[in-house]
Amino acid sequence: MGILAHVDAGKTSLTERLLYAAGVIDHVGRVDDGSTRTDSMDLERRRGITIRSAVVSFELGDLTVNLIDTPGHSDFIAEVERALSVLDGAVLVISAVEGVQVQTRLLMRTLTRLRIPTLLFVNKIDRMGARYDELLADIARLLTPSALPMGSVADLGTRQAKYHETPLGDARELLAEGNDRFLAQYLEDELTPEDCRRELAEQVRRTRVHPVFFGSAMTGEGVPELIDGIRDWLPRATGNQDEPLRAQVFKVERGSAGEKIASARVFAGRLQVRQPVDVHRGASTYEVKPTSVQVFDRGGTRTADTAEAGRIVALRGLKQVQIGDQLGAPIQRGGQFFAPPTLETVVRAQDRVKLFQALQQLAEQDPLIRVRKDAHGQISVNLYGEVQKEVIASLLEEEYGLAVTFSETTPIHVERPVGVGEAVREIGEPGNQWCAAVGFRISPAPVGTGLDYRLEVELGALPRAFHTAIEETVRLALQQGLHGWEVLDCRVDLIRTAYSSVMTVAGDFRRLVPVVLNQALQEAKTKVYEPVNSFDLELPPDSVSPVIAKLAEANATLENTEVTPDRATLKGLIPVGRIHAFEAQLPGLTHGEGVLLTTFDGYQPITG
Repeated sequence: MGILAHVDAGKTSLTERLLYAAGVIDHVGRVDDGSTRTDSMDLERRRGITIRSAVVSFELGDLTVNLIDTPGHSDFIAEVERALSVLDGAVLVISAVEGVQVQTRLLMRTLTRLRIPTLLFVNKIDRMGARYDELLADIARLLTPSALPMGSVADLGTRQAKYHETPLGDARELLAEGNDRFLAQYLEDELTPEDCRRELAEQVRRTRVHPVFFGSAMTGEGVPELIDGIRDWLPRATGNQDEPLRAQVFKVERGSAGEKIASARVFAGRLQVRQPVDVHRGASTYEVKPTSVQVFDRGGTRTADTAEAGRIVALRGLKQVQIGDQLGAPIQRGGQFFAPPTLETVVRAQDRVKLFQALQQLAEQDPLIRVRKDAHGQISVNLYGEVQKEVIASLLEEEYGLAVTFSETTPIHVERPVGVGEAVREIGEPGNQWCAAVGFRISPAPVGTGLDYRLEVELGALPRAFHTAIEETVRLALQQGLHGWEVLDCRVDLIRTAYSSVMTVAGDFRRLVPVVLNQALQEAKTKVYEPVNSFDLELPPDSVSPVIAKLAEANATLENTEVTPDRATLKGLIPVGRIHAFEAQLPGLTHGEGVLLTTFDGYQPITG
């Protein structure tokens, strides 16, 4: 189960309250003083926000809950993505005071698209300014029209606030909208309370209905009812331990001795210590033997010889493991749910070699960090937002003793080939000082292809190690095109190879390939593209004109405008590099009422 929320909605506090109710901890920790169980990084405790997904397991009666406490800050959306890949169900936390926020909408949109059964928990009912009817209307309008309030609140907005459950019979009309058979029984007045319970559980499982609970994680009010909701309405894991092993890695970190520790969800079968396991990553497969299997259990971990279906495990001994790797039989599940990072920054430190090694280790834990070094030795990393800079700086200082500075964050552009280019270098030809020959044809590929590498030569005409050296170097060389950006949506055909069986080594191809590839790329030419986000902007009607003017200044494209007496909605596309400045101006233009939701939408050509 995952707990998700906009930052500061009370998600980690709710986790503490659930652990306390389950008897795992003897007092409830506070985010403010850094005493919570799941925020383990020093930076998390200092800032009071969750940065990496934390795992804790506990028992609720006969139900074992593996709880994944995910980040709420949008800069760590990749961590949320990994948690979603292993969930059976989720609880989305909403503040009764701040209400539905931008990140709440993004999370709900993703949970709905992935069909993950979700309960809503409205937190902070004891805070001044807490809302009930108005908030339920916002939930129906902004999150889901199928929200079902499971109770009411007395003394809302005071320390005496109390949550009272309402009978399930009140849910009959909403449930009838999603099932014709149930509707017929409802109209004939033939429904029993058990019929309602069974139908609600089924519609939650199919993500047609989302029960809404109210309470306070600080006082514990409403939490017992939420626990009953977790037990009654979220579907339990169905993996069979007698099937072949299927597991997925969703987190990689390093232990105190520098060893890799991989957290994985076992979907089916059994995972055994020191037994061979196939690891699948894309099209490649290799074999490993876990040297240690620890099962998350009753608030901590315990060493085990075997982990069965449904469990979350921490594995050691998997030296090459990365987030997203699949263990055992391949799992047919959705791919990436969130967009790749579209910002980058240059990182500087006195010891560049140590900095590059440290960032590569961090990239192993988080492949989306992605480190690159240019021809001048300048090191840059990919980001989702500014808070990630602080996290990376803190990790580098605490774990590697490196003090770093960052350049201003800039958008990550890409290059695409414009036409077709061809280049060949033969052995002994002027300008070819290596004992190898190679030729390439570069041409445009459909958008979204990435790099399509193909052979027009006989595979057996060259030793396999040389083919590997050529392909690896092609992929590496195209990370920096004619204008310094990665070349995407590009087809590369290998059209010529030759070598000397006596003299040639793989290094000859590794040195020659970038020269020939660059020559072909110059003939094909490339065009630079900038990342763009689609935007959904809600604002007061009297703010539409000044906001449209600012959008025009930001080179945004307006695709749809809807204006009613109460609210206006603008939709369109905006370059990623202009979002930060526009967001800073938005509160002043909209009396603080503008809500901007953006989602990565691809790339558009740079003009001018």
